[in-house]
Amino acid sequence: VRANRLGPPADSVLLLSEVAVLAIAARIREVTPQVVIVDSVQALVHPDLDAPAGSVSQVRDCAQVLVRLAKADGIPVILVGHVTKEGAIAGPKLLEHLVDTVLYLEGDPHLSARLLRTFKNRFGSTFELGVFDMTDHGLVEVPNPSELFLAQRRSSAPGSAVVCALEGTRPLLLEVQALATKAPAFGAPRRSFTGVDRGRAGLVLAVLEKQARLPMSSYEVFVNVPGGLAVTEPAADLAMALAVASSVRECPLPADIVCIGEVGLTGEIRRVSQTRQRLTEAARLGFRTGLVPVGAETVHGVEAMAARDLGEAFEFAGLG
Repeated sequence: VRANRLGPPADSVLLLSEVAVLAIAARIREVTPQVVIVDSVQALVHPDLDAPAGSVSQVRDCAQVLVRLAKADGIPVILVGHVTKEGAIAGPKLLEHLVDTVLYLEGDPHLSARLLRTFKNRFGSTFELGVFDMTDHGLVEVPNPSELFLAQRRSSAPGSAVVCALEGTRPLLLEVQALATKAPAFGAPRRSFTGVDRGRAGLVLAVLEKQARLPMSSYEVFVNVPGGLAVTEPAADLAMALAVASSVRECPLPADIVCIGEVGLTGEIRRVSQTRQRLTEAARLGFRTGLVPVGAETVHGVEAMAARDLGEAFEFAGLG
C-alpha cells in the first residue's frame, strides 16, 4: 500500500517476513536486489547461537553476516536499529563499529522538516547534512533549506532576527523569534526557550539586563526558532539578543539584515568561525547587510557593519 502511494510499483518491492539471518542472506543472494533494508537488526537471530534476539552476541553475529554479504556481493544493506529515549542507538555499541556509516533521521513530529545526519562515515565526512520535507508522497529533498525556514517570516514584526547557523558544513539561514511581555506583579517571570540552548539564552538575557540596561527581570521572555531546528552554537547569540531587544522596544529590525556573532559576558561581540561562508549564503538569499563582530571576514554584495559591543549593534540595527 505504501509503495503504491509513494510512486514505485508494489511488485518492485519484495517483502520477506523472516528473522533467521542465514535464511535472509540466502534469499538476498538468490534475488540480488538493488538495496536491502533490514528492520530491525535487533530482531534477527543466528541459528548457531543459543541466545535471545537483541543480545550482544546475536546482534554482533547477525550484523557480521549482513556486512560480509554486502561487501562480497556489492549490495547496499541498510540496518534499521532501535533507539533509546535519549536518541542513541539501543543495545551494544559494537553495532556502530561494524557498519560503515551511522545515520540519524531527525525532526519534530509536528513539523514537516526532516534532517538526515551522519554520525559515522568510514569513507567520507561526517559534517554533511541532508534536509528533506515530509509530504504525502514521502520524503522530498529540499535543495534550498534556508528558503524553507524563512518562507513564512514576517520581517516587519518586532522580535524577529535572522542568523546564519552552520549545520555540519551547510550554512542555514534561520529566524530567531522573541516575545517579551510585562511580567505580573507576583511570582518570577516566565522563561521559555525552544530551538536554542537554554544556558546561552539565559546568558544573553543576563547580559542584556546588565550591559544593555534592559529591564529583563520585568519581562516574561519567550524565544523560538521556527521550523523544528535547534541552534546551539554561540553564533546565534547576537540574533537572540537583537530579537529580544526588538520585542522589548517594539521596534522591528531591518528586513535585509543578518546577525552573526557571539555575545560575551561584558557585552562584547566576539567572532565566530566561517563568517565568510555564512555571509555568502545570506547574500545568495538577498540579505544585503551583515551585522558582524569587528575583524570578521566580509564578502562582496553584503555590507558588513562591524560592532564591538551590544551598544553599537543596537545602533546599527536601529534599536539605539
